[in-house]
Formats: sequence, structure tokens, C-alpha cells
Amino acid sequence: MHRRRRTALVLSAAIAAAPLLAACGSEAHPGAAAVVGGQRITVAQLQGRVDEVRRAQRAAVTEETQYQQAVSRTGTLARDTLHQMVLDRVLDQAARDAGVSVSPRETQQLRSGLEQQAGGAKALETAWLQQYGVPPRRLDDNLRLQVEAQKLAAKLHTDVSRPEFWKALSTASAALRIDLNPRYGSWDVQKGGVPARTPWLRDVSAAATQQKV
Repeated sequence: MHRRRRTALVLSAAIAAAPLLAACGSEAHPGAAAVVGGQRITVAQLQGRVDEVRRAQRAAVTEETQYQQAVSRTGTLARDTLHQMVLDRVLDQAARDAGVSVSPRETQQLRSGLEQQAGGAKALETAWLQQYGVPPRRLDDNLRLQVEAQKLAAKLHTDVSRPEFWKALSTASAALRIDLNPRYGSWDVQKGGVPARTPWLRDVSAAATQQKV
């Protein structure tokens, strides 16, 4: 587990090394923010996820000026959230293709370790909200993805910074035939299709511990 938490990736290196993840199509899907593997992510579902983040930000920062500053720092929240939702499904598909699964115990082990580094459960929730726009209710789901990404990389005998890892995601992405609503951009890693705030693209322990400083 310690080695997993230490695995890190400089985002710029990942983008430079990564192949394109299946660009979006041009088909019209009324009411859909994206279609992934034939399944729609509706605009309403996306807005619900965005509202979760905004409510969590409001709960964490009650002073109006600070709240508005937090909102301004996440001005592309809808786009970033959708891209993250799509990327999560791509990762899940790549993991299934490789025969990788994650147990609740593995997720809890990661969470326990990060809570110790951050200074408690609340501090970790605050870190993930501020750094990655992940509301507390989504934290366990997000940490499962951290474990999944690292286990997939290990199965491929590589790490998340290497082209071999991104090739697996590219293959999964192509199989899912991702179609993104143009209002939310396009699905292209080299042009920013992967959210910069994706936790498993970074040293997750650093994000947690900096809250203690």
C-alpha cells in the first residue's frame, strides 16, 4: 500500500506520452452530455454532480467572499466533472479488460493511510474537495479509482506515467465509442481531454498532507 500511495505522475509528462483517447463523435444525442459505451450521461446527471460539489463548497466555506473565490477557481467545473465521469468509466473498462478488480478492503486501506497523513477524515475530505472537486460523499468511490489505476498499472508492469498504461486506456476508450456533447469540449488527451485535477494523475499523498501545513 505504501508503494501505491507513493506512485506519482507529473501531468504534463502524462499528456505528452499519452495517445489520443477516442475523439468524440458528431452524432446528436438530445439531453445527453456524453454517451459512453452506449450509455448516456444526461445533462441532468451531470448537473446533479456539479451541484454536489457546489453544496460541499458552500458547507466548507460559509463566508461569501471565500465561497465566490472557490467558485471562481472551479469555473470550468461542469466540463471538468463530465470529463472525469467519462475517464472513470474508461478506467473501469480498461481494468475489466485486464482482469483487475478492487475490494472494499483495499479502498479502506488507502483511505485510512491518507487520513493519517492528512490529519483525520475531515481534513482528507477537505483536501479532496479543494484539490480535486470531489465532494465527501464521492470520496470512497474516488479512492477506489486510485487503487484501480495503480493495480492496472501493476498488471501491465508499468506505472500511470508510462505510455503502456495510456495505451490500455486508449483501447478501452475506443471500444466504448465515446461521444461528447460539443458544449463540453472534445475527448482528446493531448488537447486537455483528461482533467488536470484527476487524483490518480498525481501524488495523492501530497494532496492530503499539504492540508496539515
